[in-house]
Amino acid sequence: MRILVTGGLGFIGSNFIRYVLARNEEIQVINIDSMSYGANPSNLVDLESFKRYRFVKGDAADRGTLEPFFNDLDAVVNFAAETHVDRSIVVPSPFLYSNVYGTFALLEMARKHDIRGFVQVSTDEVYGAANDASYTEEDRLNPSNPYAASKAAADMFVLSYWKTYGLRSIISRSTNNFGPYQFPEKLIPKVIIRAIRNLPVPLYGTGKNIRDWLYVIDHCEALDLILNKGREGEIYNVSAGNEFSNLEVASSILAFIGKSPKLIALVQDRPGHDFRYSLNSSKIRREMGWSPRHAFDQALAKTVEWYLKNESWWSPLATDDVLDPTPWTKTFN
Repeated sequence: MRILVTGGLGFIGSNFIRYVLARNEEIQVINIDSMSYGANPSNLVDLESFKRYRFVKGDAADRGTLEPFFNDLDAVVNFAAETHVDRSIVVPSPFLYSNVYGTFALLEMARKHDIRGFVQVSTDEVYGAANDASYTEEDRLNPSNPYAASKAAADMFVLSYWKTYGLRSIISRSTNNFGPYQFPEKLIPKVIIRAIRNLPVPLYGTGKNIRDWLYVIDHCEALDLILNKGREGEIYNVSAGNEFSNLEVASSILAFIGKSPKLIALVQDRPGHDFRYSLNSSKIRREMGWSPRHAFDQALAKTVEWYLKNESWWSPLATDDVLDPTPWTKTFN
């Protein structure tokens, strides 16, 4: 099987490439990545000489770059996206280009070459804030910020290409991922790194916003199943049921590192900050027998340990701008 992975130098993409190459000796991976701020070549540096892996620097929204790699291709897994909500609040336009137009360009290439599998990696944020229940795949989309809106728009394009052109496509929507190789501006690595440096650990608002945390390797297993067993034209929610407030997560990390909870500092909340995300993932569990293999506490401890042991990986990335406690205020002050 020959698959094209876009955005494979990012957090989830690089973990997915490692997962599928280790799991199946018949898989070949072509990784196209524009190497923007969230990408890191060191994520996959040890695969550079691996015969079943090829990296190509290029923009997934550039059909001229994509064209040569769609011959004899079996599937596309699209991770390429701008993903940080705070950045989308400051400058929304890159999210429109990468997340919407980039997906459109890939769909056009897949349609032209009659690719038999297209997996769109989406997010729980397209549903907007959850109240007491957990969203199912049939619930309406209600995005609260430009990032979520761009991902929702991309999802609609994917579904339209299945309905209009018969493109064999599937959408995966997951909850918040964590694990090794995550860019330091995200909550868990930011908390770890700032704590290591004895810096205040910033949490928005009251710190009580709730997310459902999914270990990245469990997500990779779900995506592999969706790629190989998912039904075309379907959406699959992927969640672990690990709902914790940001305050609880930060406190656990500080305890693992042996730092005082007094490092936690509540800061000004960002606009449109959804209080809770929650997904019902019974569909993928029922149809494919998937369930997360990693308990949250154990996976979080493994993640903290990875960052403690890999300072050489994150140190060049952990600039003042990346670790900014309230990056969205650069525009709204």
